Amino acid sequence: MATKSVNTGNSFFSGVYEVTRLVPKGRVTSYGAIARYLGSGRSALMVGWALNKSFSQTPFVPAHRVLNRNGLLTGKKHFGTPTAMQQLLENEGVIIENNKVVNFKEVFWDPSIELTDCNNTT
Repeated sequence: MATKSVNTGNSFFSGVYEVTRLVPKGRVTSYGAIARYLGSGRSALMVGWALNKSFSQTPFVPAHRVLNRNGLLTGKKHFGTPTAMQQLLENEGVIIENNKVVNFKEVFWDPSIELTDCNNTT
């Protein structure tokens, strides 16, 4: 388990960006996994909205690593070209077929498991 934690005291969008920046190269996560980690389990759509606005953020937010719960590249329309999201993932070694990660379970990164949430400590 990683020892990094995310300061979720900032805005929801900032929390989404911070968690997404921690997803390792060659790994993927889901909108719902990020929402659950941030304590808003029913806010997967909000995670998507945040990532749609992330392209102007500094440092870079690797939004291409966030997929739907089935490993589908549902956010691909928000990238520069129809194949940009897939190309970014494939450049990191993620295998894609028919707009879906082939080995989704093996490359899935769950922030609730991988990160220590500093807000849950007493």
